[in-house]
Parts: sequence; structure tokens; C-alpha cells
Amino acid sequence: MSQTASTERVVTRTCPLCEATCGLELTVRDDEVLRVRGDRADVFSAGYLCPKGVALGELHADPDRLRAPLLRTADGWREASWSEAFARVEAGLGAVLEAGDRNVVALYAGNPVAHNLNLGLWLRPLVRALATRNFYTASTVDQMPKHVVSGLLFGDPQALPVPDVDRCEFLLMLGANPWESNGSLWTAPNLPARLKALTRRGGRLVVVDPRRTRTAAHASEYHAIRPGTDAAWLLALARVIVVERLARPDRLAKITQGLEPLRTLLAPFTPAAVAAHCGIPAEHTLRLARELAASPAAAVYARFGTHAARFGTLAAWATELLNVLTGNLDRAGGVMFPLAAHERLRAPGGGGTGFRIGRWKSRVAGLPEVMSELPVATLADEILTEGPGRVRALVTVAGNPVLSTPDGRKLDRALEGLDFMVSVDCYLNETTRHADVILPPPSPLARPHYDLLFYRLAVRHVARYSPPVFAADGPDETEILARLALIARGEGADAEPAHVEREMLDELIGREVRNPVSPLMGADPEALRAALDGDTPAERVLDFMLRSGPRGEAFGRQPDGLSLARLAAAPGGVDQGPLEPQLPALLRTQSGRIELLSPLIEVELARLAGELAGQGADADLLLIGRREFQSNNSWLHNLPSLAAGHARCVLHIHPEDGRAHGLADGALAEITSGAASLTVPVAFTADIARGVVSLPHGYGHQRAGVRLEVAGAVAGVSVNDLTVGTVEGPSGNAVLNGVPVRLAAR
Repeated sequence: MSQTASTERVVTRTCPLCEATCGLELTVRDDEVLRVRGDRADVFSAGYLCPKGVALGELHADPDRLRAPLLRTADGWREASWSEAFARVEAGLGAVLEAGDRNVVALYAGNPVAHNLNLGLWLRPLVRALATRNFYTASTVDQMPKHVVSGLLFGDPQALPVPDVDRCEFLLMLGANPWESNGSLWTAPNLPARLKALTRRGGRLVVVDPRRTRTAAHASEYHAIRPGTDAAWLLALARVIVVERLARPDRLAKITQGLEPLRTLLAPFTPAAVAAHCGIPAEHTLRLARELAASPAAAVYARFGTHAARFGTLAAWATELLNVLTGNLDRAGGVMFPLAAHERLRAPGGGGTGFRIGRWKSRVAGLPEVMSELPVATLADEILTEGPGRVRALVTVAGNPVLSTPDGRKLDRALEGLDFMVSVDCYLNETTRHADVILPPPSPLARPHYDLLFYRLAVRHVARYSPPVFAADGPDETEILARLALIARGEGADAEPAHVEREMLDELIGREVRNPVSPLMGADPEALRAALDGDTPAERVLDFMLRSGPRGEAFGRQPDGLSLARLAAAPGGVDQGPLEPQLPALLRTQSGRIELLSPLIEVELARLAGELAGQGADADLLLIGRREFQSNNSWLHNLPSLAAGHARCVLHIHPEDGRAHGLADGALAEITSGAASLTVPVAFTADIARGVVSLPHGYGHQRAGVRLEVAGAVAGVSVNDLTVGTVEGPSGNAVLNGVPVRLAAR
């Protein structure tokens, strides 16, 4: 009997592990990944890849990655069939919902949802089916201030401008470290090379950060700033530009309201007053404001370090204020609005419904809803606090909030008291260990891939599609979430998941055939449905979105346009050119203009102005997080190549601060906040400002009951055990930077 020898094949794939969306070339045999390289034919990344992409094969093969559902029993975990697992969910979730208050069920969606086509499309039906106000995501430990500001200014919280880095001449960057993060709310493969190109062509990169990060080390100029004071410093820049009459909003002036009161509102934020607050000398603030205003193509970009702070929304607002004042919003070389290939066609601006927050509030802390979400910092209280409406059941989707959200120990305790919990996750981790049922999706290489979110943040108009490399070893995320939605709707575990796909397409197609600016206006819905391409539910939905999008082929009406078939025939992707101005058509404010000022922003300006006079430097050490090149939150610590030689979960401290606290380089220290005390090794470095200490995030794998062998060997501590659950006012974003801590030798 002869055996057929296995043969190697080479496939291309967009990396699903970070925002850079690099193209990969995988050599595979049977179900094994033999080699991963950058795809030099990729239209966007041109062969670049980082260590995370190289480790994609390890993620696929990880023996700790779950391949079958797990059920909790009196004797521990056991594997189960999918039908048994869904029956358990129906019984457990149904028992909680029987009381009739749907708000006693909470849903948490983690960061990996943004990297997953199936989850990105099918999460919405689950949210609708649960119909709970207790909806939480990783957005409120990351970027919610950015969404709030886009909602206030542009009427659309998803309209996020990105630096047009390839045409920029002056880039001012705060609270971001793309040399290690690969970009954040900014999709640009090989950002280090793009930033080097900026300086080579005579441009300038100015970095402001409490640490001299790898990005700062490559900058034209670096300034250390006290954590949490970015908003005040950005406002000082804006004040200089307004008072010295350097503002040049150009065409934006005609479509912007709120410019006139700025001189009065910004009056308290003089460079001298702000210098004592943030630690940047007034003369540097004056010079940088003038240089920013004089540059013909400049961008101000501020990210996580500024948003996860006490005045995160005001920092996000001041960022866009500077881009407006200098005329660089929606201008080549400034910050621009991407228009992704799958977005819906909309009538030009001229008025919309605008944006508001606080349509409901959390039960315990009274925190306002933003974008239908509540701040995840309050989830533990919603579980622990008795009374009507107490959260009794939790659904988590691709998230590990015990490590990634504030006061992790408190949330850990809270999860123990739930009546029922189900997790959609491929690992038994610090959060899912509390679940009654774990439903594992297939390997990332066993699903189709298209970046729904990140093409809305990309510095060029590109689109790429990757078919599955391997067959799935179970139901994919579309079926898992569809079945959960059907259970939540009371239709039962045996209801047909295809009903959910049908409903999604009915909604998408129905909206388009009624859209007066769509080429599909008046088309036959059933004919459109019958013409769809794709072997999976997500592929068919994506095909419709592409074909009806702004550069779609419109089911033959625009023959040169995009479709799933065209992308499948172009594995390196399709590049449709640089970003183009989108204003005023993009605006969805009630006035049809950029609305710079709102009562919310004016309250925040007054609140910060009131703190300026009395807030100089103090004796507290302030804790900030840290991004690592070989990590992505808590996702990847179980992959051997990324954990190799791992000794990175250490506390960075300036040598003078270390010695003042009786520490030696490499010694153990006890770090204490209002939430917890942890023992950590310290590392002296002059690359961190005096008065500041830094721990990387995503660690803390030492908890019992976790099935992460490699991560457990490099467990570290969770920085979020030290954060105390404080949120910044308007957005509800967790305050994770600038946390006061004490330090003592062990």
C-alpha cells in the first residue's frame, strides 16, 4: 500500500496580531507551519514583519490552545461536544434571564475582536440579542476619549483621523511608541521605516513622553513630560498659536464653529503656568508651538499614554484643536480620514443627528454610557454590589479583563460570585478560568481574514483578503456567536445559525437598495443575495460590503471596482492610492460643521484650569505602563519564541529615584498603590523621567487554574492589580497612567 508524500505549499496571509496588518508568506505542510516570512509582494507592507508575525505558526500549534469546549464540573474541567456545551449555555444563561431583567447579564468584548473578521461582524447580533445595558469592551481601557472627541467635533465617533505620515513634514507625537507597538489607531506597516523616511526628507519627529522610548530615541527632538499632564501642555501650544495670531485654519474656517471663544477659554494655559505642571520649560513650548504653526504639512498625534489619564478626553480634544488651528486636519501631510473599501456610501454632509453620551448610566457608580458601552472599570462593582439589577451572568468574547482592566484582583474576586459565565476564547486564562463553559474558536489560520477596523485607520486606501489556510477543527466564530445570540433570544441551542446570517444580509441589502446615493438603489434584494460570493457566512457578508462600498464593483455596475473575488485574485492586496480630503462630506454634526466647543469640553477646560495653580511636581512616584515589541497585551506570552530570554516584567526607575528609595539595580522592591502591593524586580534606567516608574502590561500569569505553560514560566505581575478603577470624566476611560505609588526595598 503506497502512501502519498506530504507536499509543501506557500500561501500568503495578512497578519492578524497587531494593527500594522503586514502581509506574510507562509510555508505550510499538512497542518503545520514550517516558515513565516514577510510577503515582499504585499502592496502595503512590502516584506516587513516583526517577531509577532514570525510566531503565528506557534500560535496555530500551541498545545495549550483549546480545540474543544470545556465544561466546569465538580471535579474540574472536562472536554465536551459542541452540542453539550451549547445545551449547558442554554440552561445556565436561561436560568439567569428567567427573572426578566436582561441587564443582569453583562457582555465583555476584548481587543482580539478588532483583529478578527468573524468576530467583528457577528458581535453585533450577539449584542442585540442580549439587549443588556451592561456592555463593556477594551475601548474603555484604551481609546474611548478619541471616540468621544470625534463624536463631538465631527458627529461620528468612528471618524478617527490618522497622521498622513508619508507626506508629513512635522510630526508631534505624545503618549505613543510605534517603534514597539507598530502603531495604535494608526495602520501603517513598518512605521519605523516611514518615520525614518520623514526625517531623511528633512522633516522633524518630536516625541513627548515620560520615557525615552525606542521611538523617542529615533526622534529629532525629545521632551520628558510628567504623566497625566499632556492635556495642559497641548492647550499651552494652542494658546500660543491663538494669542500670537499664528492660526491658519484656511478652508477649515468656513466649516468650523467655536474658534472665536478660544482666546478666552485658553487664557489660563500659559507656557509658564503649564511648565510647573508638566515639567517642560516654557521656552520649549513657545518654540514648538511656533514651529508647528509654521510647518506646511504637520500632524499632532497623541495616543494611549494621553488617553488613559485623568484628562484623557481633553487631551484628545486639544490634539484635534491643534490640527484644526494649523489647517492640517483633512490635508495631505496632516491628519486625514481614511475611507475604507467596505464602508457604507453616505450622502454628503450637511447636518446629522450629532453625538451624545449618557443615554443611561451604570447602576452603582452612575457612570454614563458612551457608544452603547459602560466603563469596564465599573464591571466588578456591578457584580459585587447587591440589589436589583446586580450582574449575575457574564459573556466574554476574546478578552482577559482580569489582566487588562483596572483593579484586576477585585474583578478576579467578583467573577467567582457569578451565577453563570461563558467565554468564547482559545485559552484557559486568568479570566476564563472562572467560566462555566469555554467555547474555543478555531486557529487564526483556519478563518478568512480582512481588516474591518484597521482599514478605517490606514494611511493608504488598501484592501487585502486572506482565505483560510487550514480547515477548522470545529465551528467558527460566526456559528459560535450566532448560537449564543439565538440562545439569548430564547430560540434555543438547536436553532439554525444561518438565520442570523440571513438577518444580517437582509439589513445590509435593504439599507443599500433604499440608499439614494448608492448605485444599488432600487435593485432586487434577492438578485443581489443570489450573486454573492463566498464559502462562509463572513465571506458572503464581506463580499456584499465590498461590492456596495465606495470603491466597489456594485454587482457589475462599476466593472473595475472591488469585490471578494477581485481581492482573492490579488493575494498581495489592491492599493487604491493615498488618502484624500473627506470634509465636509464626512460631517454628521447637527450643524453640518466641525463643532469645536461643547458644554462637556468647556467644563473640562474649567476643571483643568482650576487644578493648574496648585499642581506642581510632588513627592509621589507615578506609575505608567509600557509597551513591548514582542508582546500584544496578554495575548502572546504563551509562544516560546516571544517568551525566550524573557525578563522584561521589571519596574523601570531612574537611578537617582532608585537609590533614594534604598534600592539597588536588579533588587526586589515592594510597590504599593491604593489597590494592592506587589513585589517586582527593578531595573535602573536614565531613560525614564525622575518621579516616574514603569511596568509593562499584560503579565500576571501566576494565578492558579490557568493552562498557559510557557506564560506561567515568565508570569511576572499584573500592572492592573495596582490601578484603582478611577475613570476620566467624560469618556469613562480607565486612568491607567499617572497612578500614585509608593516604593520600598524588600
